[in-house]
Amino acid sequence: MNAPFSAIDRPKYLSELQSQEFDLLVIGGGITGAGIALDAVTRGLKVALVEKKDYAWGTSSRSTKLIHGGLRYLKQLEFGLVHEVGVERAIVHANAPHVVIPEKMLLPIIEEGSLGKILSSIGLWVYDRLANVDKEERRKMLEKEAVETLEPLLRKDVLLGGGLYYEYRTDDARLTIETMKTAVQNGAVSLNYLEVSEFIYKDNGYVGGAILKDNLSGKSLKIIARRVVNAAGPWVDTIRNKDKEGVNDKRLHLTKGVHIVVPFDKLPIKQSVYFDVKADSRMVFAIPRGKITYIGTTDTFYDKNIDQPSAKREDVEYILNAINYMFPAAKLNVSDVESSWAGLRPLIHEEGKSPSELSRRDEIFYSETGLISIAGGKLTGYRKMAERVLNFVFKTMHKKSNSQTQNLKLSGGDFNSPEAINEFIYKSTGEAKQIGLDALEVRTLVYKYGRNIELIINKAYELSSSIKDKVECIHYAELWYAVNYEMTNNLCDYLIRRTGRLYFERPSLEKLYPLIADRMAEMLNWSEEQKLKEISDFEKEYSAVMGFQKS
Repeated sequence: MNAPFSAIDRPKYLSELQSQEFDLLVIGGGITGAGIALDAVTRGLKVALVEKKDYAWGTSSRSTKLIHGGLRYLKQLEFGLVHEVGVERAIVHANAPHVVIPEKMLLPIIEEGSLGKILSSIGLWVYDRLANVDKEERRKMLEKEAVETLEPLLRKDVLLGGGLYYEYRTDDARLTIETMKTAVQNGAVSLNYLEVSEFIYKDNGYVGGAILKDNLSGKSLKIIARRVVNAAGPWVDTIRNKDKEGVNDKRLHLTKGVHIVVPFDKLPIKQSVYFDVKADSRMVFAIPRGKITYIGTTDTFYDKNIDQPSAKREDVEYILNAINYMFPAAKLNVSDVESSWAGLRPLIHEEGKSPSELSRRDEIFYSETGLISIAGGKLTGYRKMAERVLNFVFKTMHKKSNSQTQNLKLSGGDFNSPEAINEFIYKSTGEAKQIGLDALEVRTLVYKYGRNIELIINKAYELSSSIKDKVECIHYAELWYAVNYEMTNNLCDYLIRRTGRLYFERPSLEKLYPLIADRMAEMLNWSEEQKLKEISDFEKEYSAVMGFQKS
């Protein structure tokens, strides 16, 4: 069971940051930073982590939400990358089976597609071997008739056959917060809404900490650390520019990826599909998830405001055209889109390469001042990236140490098999009957919070005597958990990153978010003025995910 990580106790954590000297300061609260903090603290280092917005606020809540082996990287002959992320995929699934779930993926083979029948078969075979895929999950090549049966909505006139293989679906922001909670349980001190203003330097010129701005209170504070790692994702170069050395020849090249969400009944596919876009031979995912299907992604160079990437009309139309070509009966248009998100990939610049050609490999940059920066990489490889960073950190300390995270279960994920999860769902359903939850509702909660739903169910039972409406009761219990155990400071934290509701349940939020604001105001002792500000901040995000309608 996880320990409290409460927004109510924020002053205590702020005091801890200022009163201690740390071995390592991690800048950035995305999946990379969270993974580094966890690896470091489990190797015995005293660790602090700061994030200028919320955990997973950047790329780590705006990906395709797949822990996947990177099949398309075979086309770029990145065999080492495919092997590593394929192996990591299995490790991440084993350590967090409640948020990393096996998913059948259909690869249609079409006329003039980027991969023909023979190359697809060879590619998937190589993929299985490089990624050490279990026998029962290895690829099956299918004739056209079998593919049509599996996915009747696919375009038939260009279909030649297909391949069926496995990937793993995740909630990227949930994976990030579970990793962060596990780091905190192991002794890390972590806070969101703390932004690096400038670095502190030791007498020898090496970086030795930072001056931080608390973006909630406006106050400044100082943190001292022996080593500093910059894991700020798309903001890596922004942080490097605060260092004396600045950005040298190695720099980031940001590309934008957009996803859209449509109601499932508008695109009722039977499994996830990974298909060619006829216009430019890119590949796009269509992934069913409960009552919606989400589709993406684009891959275009980005040089605008890093803090505010958004889906533009042309991005959405590109995805809709791709879908309507491959699934002609869908006839999707802009009015069918319920939500969208846009994320930035922090790739390493390579002269003369298109967005899709840029390598997804990670790289460590080391400044003459001792600032360690990590850039590039993929969601799937976050644990291995963290291991490489910590090996480098220990090298600078002239020490040796091995990663302890390969078999470390993340918060809520202490299950040894799919059967163990099903048994837990069955047991929890029996306990949840007293508050009116059915098996499907319990299953949904388990695949969000894992074993930690016991805290939520117990809280809901405690509240049920005063809150008679079942839906309101469980919402309140879930919110209570997020505030007290997941450092949730505002409506956006909760409705976007802790629950994903803005992206996947936007039509249901119109009546819900004012009620949640009232509850949060009670829990966090907001003034009426602050509550109205938090509502206003969320309403901007609520509108922004539909901003493409006007662009």
